[in-house]
Amino acid sequence: MDLLFLRLDSMAVISVTEEGFPKSWQLAQLDPEKTDPPYTLSPLLRWDDLSYGLGQETKAVEAAFLERSVKVSAKPKAILVSVSSEPKGEQEKHLAELAELAKTAGIEAESSLIQRTASVHPHSILGKGKIAELEVLALKHNADTLLFDGELTPAQLHNLADITERRVLDRTQLILDIFAQHATTKAGKLQVELAQLKYLQPRLAGKNKALDRLMGGIGGRGPGETRLETDRRKNRERIALLRKELATIANQRAYVRARRKRKGLPLAALVGYTNAGKSTLLNSLSKSHVLAEDKLFATLDPVSRRLRFPEEREIIFADTIGFIRNLPDELLEAFQATLDALYDADLLLHVVDAASAEFAQHIRQVNDILEKLSVTSIPTLLIFNKWDLVSQETKEILSVAYPTAIPVSAALREGLAELNRRILSSLFHRP
Repeated sequence: MDLLFLRLDSMAVISVTEEGFPKSWQLAQLDPEKTDPPYTLSPLLRWDDLSYGLGQETKAVEAAFLERSVKVSAKPKAILVSVSSEPKGEQEKHLAELAELAKTAGIEAESSLIQRTASVHPHSILGKGKIAELEVLALKHNADTLLFDGELTPAQLHNLADITERRVLDRTQLILDIFAQHATTKAGKLQVELAQLKYLQPRLAGKNKALDRLMGGIGGRGPGETRLETDRRKNRERIALLRKELATIANQRAYVRARRKRKGLPLAALVGYTNAGKSTLLNSLSKSHVLAEDKLFATLDPVSRRLRFPEEREIIFADTIGFIRNLPDELLEAFQATLDALYDADLLLHVVDAASAEFAQHIRQVNDILEKLSVTSIPTLLIFNKWDLVSQETKEILSVAYPTAIPVSAALREGLAELNRRILSSLFHRP
């Protein structure tokens, strides 16, 4: 552990005689090729044995680590970590999703570490032994980032960063970073900044020793205002300003929705787990060109399209932000202006990736979020997308388990006729 955390090249133990004279010695050095244990031990050598080339051995180890560090890509590398009381299989599924999030954010997931524990360590989430194992993995893969599934407390975040001297991120930070990359409209950027500031607010304490400097000077005698208090105050003021600006945008959108209602145009909102294919389905239905990529949260800002049906029927389709497991509360509040379209929807189109092994959990998690948003009373159509990627056996199982669901392939434009018929039936009570 000292070799790891003190960044030592090598460590030696010297045996002495009863008189206190050196008798023998043994050397330990980190080994980039080994993980258990992550070091090599020299044989026990006599003190006067000068045949062992300490300098050469140390240079060889440093060269091995340097060779690994040279193979660095332009993207940051991360070790994914899961610490939970859930079964190992569930943790592996969560880490697979975390790897997809990392990919979307431009981070390469090099390896992972799983610890199943009844209680999480309050100081650093991991015990000393697991932190040492994590450090070995980071050294072996030359990873500069530790990415944790779940949300770390401010204390855990700071303590881990101090111990490992690496960048430490949790799942919420990663999602916020993805949102910041993908926000393009003014509303989207304001919502991301608000979510980031709300996440940062409780984590300002202890972020830097420089925050404890006092602001003295004429008119400011006494204890004054600490740098930390100043940062918190500025943070609160910025949050209040962002909320005011987002309220203005929400009012503007409400005005647009009110005009739409006066014209009698029904609204169908697409909801679903991220990367279920909502944007692709919107493109197929409206023959538009909304950005659609095989990434989590590829689209962030809400998009609306008008679609004309036979008999002079018109419908507004609105694509909303994709949902995800344990969507942080900061994001739900920040994106309230975006999610307001759900409250005015006459119909919800719940799009599910039928080809995903986790489709049942995705349906449940989306329903939980809709319940949290109090929109479960709105009529909903369940749509199984990517039907062309599903095996025949699975199709039969899904058809029995979800008899009212509509199978479609948005990419191949298959099943859209039946979907249109069901949408018309739901909105205009047409057979």
